[in-house]
Amino acid sequence: MSDEGAAAVAAVGAVAERIEAKRSHLTDLDSAIGDADHGGNMARGWAAAAEAVDDLEDPEPAAVVKTAGKTLLSEVGGASGPLFGGSLVFASTELEEGITAETAVAFAETYLEKVQDRGDARVGDKTMIDALVPAVHTFKKSVEVDDMTPVEALAKAVAAAERGVDFTVPIRASKGRASYLGWRSVGHQDPGATSTLYIMEELLDVATDNVDAPDELPDHAESPTIPDGEVTED
Repeated sequence: MSDEGAAAVAAVGAVAERIEAKRSHLTDLDSAIGDADHGGNMARGWAAAAEAVDDLEDPEPAAVVKTAGKTLLSEVGGASGPLFGGSLVFASTELEEGITAETAVAFAETYLEKVQDRGDARVGDKTMIDALVPAVHTFKKSVEVDDMTPVEALAKAVAAAERGVDFTVPIRASKGRASYLGWRSVGHQDPGATSTLYIMEELLDVATDNVDAPDELPDHAESPTIPDGEVTED
């Protein structure tokens, strides 16, 4: 198993552990504005994904991500299976040449594109997109404009995703089951954005442990990079 393959397998396992640890919290968030199944569905799906990638012989990053995505697609119910799993399957092809700054940016952009295509959501709709869009744009800018290492850029992206999660609390849902609540959805944190943040935090932890990262990662004082015109108002 290559070092990159081992890191990819470790990342899936770390995400599975984190989602399981946060299962009840995700369920509580989804109980407030959804159908209370996000925690259980995600925990079951990522546990199965961790088992599936552990069974791969001599895995490489693209194969690990594709296997995890296919498993999530088959094991996670509702909209989350296609959004999280199906998008991983498509984006996995960007890692066929291994993990570099360039392939990581391409992977992130493809994943975001597929999530948006499948969910038909924009920033401001109170979905996982509110965490994902600023994270991906921040990651891309940090690599391509600010010349940061992928680990430094990922730290910036995680901070942007965290602010995106906070952004979901005061806004009204425009997509999904939460939109049925209308103004009653205001004041609640979106569970999909929250689980997206957990996934990214685990990716950062694994990357930091497996890549030569600087002793101090960049601070996170700047605002998330949300493109103009992507916030919708009802």
